[in-house]
Amino acid sequence: MSDRPDRAMVFAAGLGKRMRPVTDRVPKPLIQVAGKTMLDHMLDRLADAGISKAVVNVHYLADQIEAQLAGRQHPKIVISDERAELLDQGGGIKKALPQLGSEPFFICNTDALWIEGPKSNMGRMLEHWDPAKMDVLLLVAETATSVGVDWPGDFTMAPDGRLTKREERKVAPFVYAGVGIIKPELFAGEQADVFRLAPYFFDAAEQGRLFGLRLDGIWLHVGTPQAIHEAEEAILQSAQ
Repeated sequence: MSDRPDRAMVFAAGLGKRMRPVTDRVPKPLIQVAGKTMLDHMLDRLADAGISKAVVNVHYLADQIEAQLAGRQHPKIVISDERAELLDQGGGIKKALPQLGSEPFFICNTDALWIEGPKSNMGRMLEHWDPAKMDVLLLVAETATSVGVDWPGDFTMAPDGRLTKREERKVAPFVYAGVGIIKPELFAGEQADVFRLAPYFFDAAEQGRLFGLRLDGIWLHVGTPQAIHEAEEAILQSAQ
């Protein structure tokens, strides 16, 4: 089998608390930005990159998400049902591993949008992915120039692309742009059913196997109602 990622885990199960009151009746992934749901923005990026299958986990207002996805052909959609219990991102991956397979796969947040540069950023990630030296590859964006970033960044990046976790009480130049490639074997020994994903990033960083690829374009983090307007304004300006 090829090491080229061909599948994706798309996180659509969260409660979207920071997006209230918008999410009182609409799940966060179905909020529209520039005339398209955030979930469809992400799935369209995956389709354009040639990804054949996306596992989408659902919990909050799950019926709405399933209805939205019912007619989609590319990528092929598989629902991972978390209605009974919200598993967090790590647990969501563990539950979906039988569908994701034994090869590296994309991980995608639905509140992460971007204005594309000259080349597909997911396509660039596929070209950059090197399983011999990487356990995780994250798309990262500049903290200072991204839209909707209200925290002091996530990572510093070495000249060779290796990422290091932001030091406490310091500002880091890069934020995680909500898309990555990860190896499934990292989760092989995990006993818990509910667990976070971020510690896996940090463990990989400590072993020198967490890498970043700088986003070409402008990253739009849509985490609050105000950020919807900021993202749409940025998209409008980029089209002029």
